[in-house]
Amino acid sequence: MVSPLWFFFFVASILLHSSCLATTTAKKTYIVQMNHHRIPQSYVTHHDWYADSLQSLASTSPDAILYSYTTAYHGFSASLDLDQVAALRRSDSVIGVYEDTVYELHTTRTPEFLGIENELGLWSGHTPQQLNTASHDVIIGVLDTGVWPESRSFDDSAMPAVPARWRGVCEEGEDFKSTVCNKKLIGARKFSKGFRLAAGVISREKDSPRDQDGHGTHTSTTAAGVQVANASLFGFASGTARGMAVHARVATYKVCWKTGCFGSDILAGMDRAISDGVDVLSMSLGGGSGPYYRDTIAIGAFKAMEMGVFVSCSAGNSGPSKNSLANVAPWIMTVGAGTLDRDFPAFTVLGNGKRFTGVSLYSGKGMGDNPVEVVYFNGKGGNGNSSSNLCLSGSLNPDAVRGRVVFCDRGVNPRVEKGQVVKDAGGIGMILGNTAESGEELVADSHLLPAVAVGRKTGDEIREYLKTERNPKAMLKFGGTVLGVKPSPVVAAFSSRGPNMVTPQILKPDVIGPGVNILAGWSEGVGPTGLESDTRKTQFNIMSGTSMSCPHISGLAALLKAAHPGWSPSAIKSALMTTAYIVDNTNSSLRDAAGGQVSTPWAHGAGHVDPHKAISPGLVYDITTEEYIAFVCSLGYTINQVQAVVNRNLTTCGKRLGDPGRLNYPSFSVVFGKSRVVRYTRRLTNVGPAGSVYDVEVEAPRGIQVSVKPKKLVFKNVGDRMRYTVTFVSQQGASGDAFGAITWKNAENRVRSPVAFGWEQRF
Repeated sequence: MVSPLWFFFFVASILLHSSCLATTTAKKTYIVQMNHHRIPQSYVTHHDWYADSLQSLASTSPDAILYSYTTAYHGFSASLDLDQVAALRRSDSVIGVYEDTVYELHTTRTPEFLGIENELGLWSGHTPQQLNTASHDVIIGVLDTGVWPESRSFDDSAMPAVPARWRGVCEEGEDFKSTVCNKKLIGARKFSKGFRLAAGVISREKDSPRDQDGHGTHTSTTAAGVQVANASLFGFASGTARGMAVHARVATYKVCWKTGCFGSDILAGMDRAISDGVDVLSMSLGGGSGPYYRDTIAIGAFKAMEMGVFVSCSAGNSGPSKNSLANVAPWIMTVGAGTLDRDFPAFTVLGNGKRFTGVSLYSGKGMGDNPVEVVYFNGKGGNGNSSSNLCLSGSLNPDAVRGRVVFCDRGVNPRVEKGQVVKDAGGIGMILGNTAESGEELVADSHLLPAVAVGRKTGDEIREYLKTERNPKAMLKFGGTVLGVKPSPVVAAFSSRGPNMVTPQILKPDVIGPGVNILAGWSEGVGPTGLESDTRKTQFNIMSGTSMSCPHISGLAALLKAAHPGWSPSAIKSALMTTAYIVDNTNSSLRDAAGGQVSTPWAHGAGHVDPHKAISPGLVYDITTEEYIAFVCSLGYTINQVQAVVNRNLTTCGKRLGDPGRLNYPSFSVVFGKSRVVRYTRRLTNVGPAGSVYDVEVEAPRGIQVSVKPKKLVFKNVGDRMRYTVTFVSQQGASGDAFGAITWKNAENRVRSPVAFGWEQRF
């Protein structure tokens, strides 16, 4: 007779063996980078070579290939198990094999705020009409959640024929005909193979370029939407909506789906966008920081830069924490977020008569004039749940909430979701109070019930009232739209911060732009909150995030490209950075919404963009592809890792910068190590008139000496290049954050470079 104990161990061993087998044979998506210079002459296309290589090296069918990349990247993505990955990595033809990464979305008053409502005076020596005509030839590619092509922001009635150089298409898809594209929206594609493999199906999403999320339509219309009169979100922010480059073309590439944006799909979108002929790539998405050879976006952006395409990416929404940036490669424009001078005030009137100002986009009937009881569970009493103060799903007890206003702490779950949780539990209103993390930053939302968001200080006063008052009550009131808010801009608390943890010698973010409460086009396939329960339809929505600031800079880059078609992406970036401003509309230093203190370059980079000045910057810091390669060679990477970034067949690095901070970047990030002396040389190119003369102005923090040689630069001709050397000397034992600036100035221009100082032990 078989022992039951033996049988148990037999079954357990079978299950364990099956589990181990499943572990080794489970397939995932991997991106395989090939040394494309090794392609045998017998192959007509790289795809054929990739397919044969996959079959011979990894013993798998060529059908396993999801995408072949030929422009932004050289290689393919495929569904592989660990044994197949190991086999590929042993091949001399393979530079690297990387598991697919999931990236996240970083989620009209702005033309007036930026001073470009009618584009007058933008381009010295040329008329606005000439700039408009030049803009017709500029194409902005937006990688996002797709597009709602019926948006009025894509009206093409004033557009001439599509540029003959355009190679893109308008892909057919479910509920998406190729005829929906036009002379404004000239292309639309989708990339979902990486997502499909990971998620299995596209749940509740149409397999087409159509935007069912809203984010992609918002970003693309922010960058280049045409003028639309009588635009608003349920009456809020009413007026004429328009993008930054109203005469530029738009092409959209849907790479983001319900569960995120997969690196394999993003790379395919970048690859196709560059091949199609875009001039600007706008990407309001990203992940964490990591080495550039593992960063899909950085690798694709390098090739884009090499081919003259300007790449603008959002910095991320992980502020105010330090070291929280995404998309930090120096060939990428990394964009943080600031506020506008427009607000949507709402008011909380407590039972004791105190009145507090907050913000809201609630557009319903309101609560009337009678005070209502307010409850705040502060981690107890909501539903026996420690998260009841955050109003997380399932955390509120309907018996304790019904008919009352609920005070919810901001954080963890989306702000609009908190309101839905309160409503589902029977609450009739919500006060949303900031915590220390978000400080005094106020972000307005289109809530489904009466709701007011308040800053930390106000929130703490209300919390104290709720704690000490035996029968706390409140009324919520709503004040519409207010313009001319001071101070503005203010750096958004959510905007990700430096220092740059990948290369501390490169200061990031580069600039900030409008990113709080931005009105732009919207998908009519989803309500303004994005919640499934939100059945409202709107053609425009108000959103906040570095996702919103990024397309502002993308559109401004398109204007600069139209005005200066011969400028490189680095020259355009330099113009936007060195002309940025660091004072608000009260003529005081930029403030930080997180705590109300003066902002620093870790938060705002070079400052807030100023398109009027950027179009005629006087001088630019230009960077060639070869200089970027020398920069990558200075990072301590292996030659294979350098190849992975720069897409070149290198056997060795011919030139290194030595110190990555020697890159000819428009800003400085000085890291003092064993030596207390750091010396950098920069090169400026004259894009102003012949005979321009500039003097240097130095701002040095206490404890650091800064000297510049020479102190005067004389440019005899347009296009002349001049070098200067700056020496930074730190006092013994200095530490902490310190900031300064180096400015070259004359009567017409101020070419300002911020300087951030750090000490090696901090990194």
